[in-house]
Amino acid sequence: MDLLESIIQRAKADKQRIVLPEGTEERTLRAADLLLSDDVADIILLGEEQSIKEMADKLGLSNINKAIIIDPKEHSKKKEYTDLLLELRKKKGMTPEQASALVEEPLYLACLMIKNGDADGEIAGAQNTTGDVLRPALQIIKTLPGVKVVSGAFIMFTQTPQYGENGALLFADCAVMPNPNAEELASIAVSSAKTMQSLVGAEPRVAMLSFSTKGSAEHEMIDKVKEATRIAKEMNSNLLIDGELQADAALVPSVGSSKAPGSLIAGKANVLVFPTLESGNIGYKLVQRLGNAQAVGPVLQGMAAPVNDLSRGCSVEDIYNMVAITANQAIGLKKN
Repeated sequence: MDLLESIIQRAKADKQRIVLPEGTEERTLRAADLLLSDDVADIILLGEEQSIKEMADKLGLSNINKAIIIDPKEHSKKKEYTDLLLELRKKKGMTPEQASALVEEPLYLACLMIKNGDADGEIAGAQNTTGDVLRPALQIIKTLPGVKVVSGAFIMFTQTPQYGENGALLFADCAVMPNPNAEELASIAVSSAKTMQSLVGAEPRVAMLSFSTKGSAEHEMIDKVKEATRIAKEMNSNLLIDGELQADAALVPSVGSSKAPGSLIAGKANVLVFPTLESGNIGYKLVQRLGNAQAVGPVLQGMAAPVNDLSRGCSVEDIYNMVAITANQAIGLKKN
């Protein structure tokens, strides 16, 4: 069984309630139909019920009737969610009128459902920007205790089984933080290790990447990576982490032993933490396109409950896989 299939099977074994705010988006509906057919998760679709059912009929989707469909403008818990939002945001000056309007917005409603315990995770982004998805999540669900930043990781399923976990590696941050400082980069490293553990089931071995290995060059950007490595070790003394490491030293045993002798990570890394968003985003796309790797994500890390962002160019398969991943995140958070 490959890794992605094992993620799907874990989701099936402990079904979670995943809310899809873009309930009338075609790819989302098609993915929901497959997920319900395969019994991967309990699906909650947000949108006007008649519109969703008519669209499902037009597309020939026979399993949508198994989903819970909630109309954001008219449902039994509307006042309860309005009161919750007002309580959460009153110190920020939110008025009852503003709360009443926002609770009808699907992205806000999805987060309120999670906060209220009525859903376990959310997937959105097929129609909305990352900023639109993150804004209500940060306002309502917020980050885990001790986590200062939200970051975005990709699980890279490569065709090079000699690297990572039989070819699977986690890359971060590839989606959120443009230029994290040392403390933020450390937080990204710790969150990435947790993601590797919960989704891949492997002991994380974290490489803090740079254009230098163990002092082979000097620059303030290298100093940031060194300091982030130190802080991450303080945050989690049991974390297997090392830096600064160049990518080849992190991945290739012979290079790692030459450039960083004695390192427990060099040549064995399965988590690659990039120093900036531009390097992470460029890196994962190069591996995806030139190396024919499958990139699954971005998986948003650091949230108190799983909220994941899709690319607006996502496929039905992407949405299906991200629901399974979100379910695994929810399972992991509940265990912890």
